Amino acid sequence: MQTFFLIIHVLVAAAVIGLVLLQHGKGADMGAAFGSGSAGSLFGASGSANFLSRMTAALTALFFVTSLSLTYLSTSKPGTGSVMSGGAPVTTPSSALPSSPPSTVLPAAAPGEADSKTRDIPK
Repeated sequence: MQTFFLIIHVLVAAAVIGLVLLQHGKGADMGAAFGSGSAGSLFGASGSANFLSRMTAALTALFFVTSLSLTYLSTSKPGTGSVMSGGAPVTTPSSALPSSPPSTVLPAAAPGEADSKTRDIPK
């Protein structure tokens, strides 16, 4: 079932992209009014905007429905959940836990090196 919705989803997405690319922008009619192009189209001067915009709206609604369906199908399977909840719990024996944090021992600086950090700062 998920494969069916995925195929429909991809086909509808391609159709929406194609319909959006077929439509011309709002400024395209302005150029045709001054003689730089023709305002005619495949479906007529006024019918093209209505047909293409309605088809785009219908396919966009179908795209949202298939998106929601795919989301529902992917989360409704038994045994699936969060990636973090799928792992086994980590247990450590109490003897392995340190009683206090380990202290870090820094090596003692040589007598001439005590001022080395202050010498690196530009004046």
